[in-house]
Amino acid sequence: MLSDYLNAGVPLGAAQAMVAGGLALLAIWLARFWHIHLERETLVAVGRAIVQVVAVGSILALLLQGSLWLSGLVLVAMLLAAATIAKRRAKGIPAAWSVALLAIGAGAGPIIVIMTWLGVIESTASSLIPVGSMIIANAMTVAALTLNRFRAEITNHVGMIEAGLALGAAPEVMVQPHVQEAVLAGLIPRL
Repeated sequence: MLSDYLNAGVPLGAAQAMVAGGLALLAIWLARFWHIHLERETLVAVGRAIVQVVAVGSILALLLQGSLWLSGLVLVAMLLAAATIAKRRAKGIPAAWSVALLAIGAGAGPIIVIMTWLGVIESTASSLIPVGSMIIANAMTVAALTLNRFRAEITNHVGMIEAGLALGAAPEVMVQPHVQEAVLAGLIPRL
């Protein structure tokens, strides 16, 4: 039967790749039809996506067969990458990487450890890496949103903060309400 044939991994993957390629060609055709010349950019993006999927898929296939200590190293690498991405999204904030690393690690780390200890996440690479990466990614999003909102809060209230500092208020006192607003704004989408 056709369903048995398509349930085999390789033919199903090839069919999915052909559908994705067809959709990319449709996007190119529509852009050209509407005189939006994105042919080159679309083809480059499709080529890059194919290479990334094959490379990442191959690496993940190897990692998901790995040991528990390898899973820990992968999660630490993800944590470092997440802090770097959050820093990139929080332009102009001094020490953003350190703050993001601490925030993501303090948020995601204990959750991953506790969930694994309780057996919610199996202590195998095939469970720990995907679930851990989702937890780290969510923590990264919260950290980036919070840092961006903090920058906006400070920028929008710089006059009030400077006035308070000029009158002798402690910097922590003047910044605290803006820290609270930033944390609240960063957490709202996840809650």
